[in-house]
Amino acid sequence: MNRTKRWEAICGLVGSLAMMLGGGILGLSVAPEPARADWSSYQQKVQNHAALKSKLAGVSAQLANQILSLDDLTSNQIPAAQQSAIDAQQQAEQADSLVQATNDRLEAARKDRADLEAKIRQTGLDYDDAKAGVAQMARKSFHGSETSQIMDVVTKSSSTQDFVDKMQSDAAVTRSEANTANDAANTLNSSMNRKQRLEAIEEQISTLKAKADQQQAVAQQAVAAAQAKQDHLQALRDQGTAARKQLESQKAALTTQSAREAADIVATESMIDSLNTGNPGGSADPHAGGAQQISNGGGSRPARNPRPAPPSNNGGGGNSGRGNGGGGGASGMNYAVPGSCPSGSGFCYGHSTGNTVGGRDYPPRQCTLWAYIRRSQLALPVGSYMGNGADWANTARGLGYLVNNTPHVGAVMVFARGQRVTRWNANWTYGHVAVVERVNADGSVLISEGGTGFAAFPTYETVYGAGNYQYIHY
Repeated sequence: MNRTKRWEAICGLVGSLAMMLGGGILGLSVAPEPARADWSSYQQKVQNHAALKSKLAGVSAQLANQILSLDDLTSNQIPAAQQSAIDAQQQAEQADSLVQATNDRLEAARKDRADLEAKIRQTGLDYDDAKAGVAQMARKSFHGSETSQIMDVVTKSSSTQDFVDKMQSDAAVTRSEANTANDAANTLNSSMNRKQRLEAIEEQISTLKAKADQQQAVAQQAVAAAQAKQDHLQALRDQGTAARKQLESQKAALTTQSAREAADIVATESMIDSLNTGNPGGSADPHAGGAQQISNGGGSRPARNPRPAPPSNNGGGGNSGRGNGGGGGASGMNYAVPGSCPSGSGFCYGHSTGNTVGGRDYPPRQCTLWAYIRRSQLALPVGSYMGNGADWANTARGLGYLVNNTPHVGAVMVFARGQRVTRWNANWTYGHVAVVERVNADGSVLISEGGTGFAAFPTYETVYGAGNYQYIHY
């Protein structure tokens, strides 16, 4: 086979692989092979896509397309746009910081000019600041000493003129009457007379002004680019909301359990993304996500109250497993409907919630803040001072919450310090908390979570081995 034919064969093989990966699904495209550092993540995405397709076997092509397109939007397009928006925002902030720094220098130079002009009005244009400074320094530092001894000890000078000449450079730095340039003056030759220094400062002002104007133009472009990225991200999220609503209206057409679960998972992931609040920021370690700031000293916990059976509108049933880390069930709980705790309530479901000041003391973007926000959205009880992520289960027990190892939608999932999850280990100091959004047929759970290391707030992931974790119910 000659070189041309070999090349044609390679191209044909690549095309076939592209069709296999894309599957002819609307809205999906084959990206270039990722860098080696991203290969593991890329492989995981390919596997997830293949697994989702397998669950949709037998589903009509149109409906399968909708599900797969929504999954691609939530799992690939939106995260990529999110990262792009973060990068653009950081570039805009850096550009603005550079403008501010240059403007600060410009203002310093203008102050230097004003100070020098004031001195010129007082003592004239030709006043020798350096020699005057030397004289003042000598008077202050060596008052009462013999001049000959000073010159001999300090400079080994043999005459007053020699003394002045040798001290000239030091005087330019230390003199008090000629301290004219803060940052700018240090760049000027101390031997310049006042007229020369004034001209030099004027030139520096002109240079800094031109630089500031140029940087301001770049900063404005960066801000515009960041806004465009943010607008694109919002457009994708709006597209996801519309697609999710359309999918919800067609779920009845799904006849298999695996297809219904696949659609539910994709829709839930899209819903979690729609809950994103505030601007993304930072690339801090997500392992630090369990930290909590406690401004009131934090240690006090209300006394535990006896806890009755749950109210009838939330299901009857018992409370086996209450207050321990065992695997007891949570029979009678129905998280298919919202809870019945008013936002910020201090007492609910027969016990103190520990909610005294709302969520204001949870640090921004941390997992503890998200757990507070999400539980409040679901009208489920949550406290103001639950501690670091790993401490939530014990704090909850002390308040009378049901805590066990059985996941339910809406429950707070507690990760012990260093406990393994799918993408990272929980922080060895703080631990981690998340909220269960869905319990899957295979026993895994889909969670929503916060953390400064995640681009989105909240984000989501699927965690396996759900029985290894503790859950705070109500």
